Amino acid sequence: MPQPDTFLAVCGNTHLYPGARCRLQGLPDPQSFADRPRPVDVLLRFSDSVTTDAELRTDGPAGAVLAVPAYTTGAGTRIDGRTWLVRGFVRTGDEVELTIGGIGPG
Repeated sequence: MPQPDTFLAVCGNTHLYPGARCRLQGLPDPQSFADRPRPVDVLLRFSDSVTTDAELRTDGPAGAVLAVPAYTTGAGTRIDGRTWLVRGFVRTGDEVELTIGGIGPG
């Protein structure tokens, strides 16, 4: 179960890739977050119901990145840990949609 300062992000696929989208839920002020993202802990839930902890970082030289540790999909495919650039934040109702860019630094 997510911790109080951890927010659920529902992803539309079993893994991330450039152009993938995840919907960050439960933010107290989605518009403010979309306008000025801040670092938060994230629980990613993929389309196969696999979950993994991740970290949204916003204070590095590359801008916003999503750091995702290695995990295994529901079909048994091992996905290496990776840091992804986040190229966009858009409020959609009471959620904020993150659009994944390319692979980020470290």
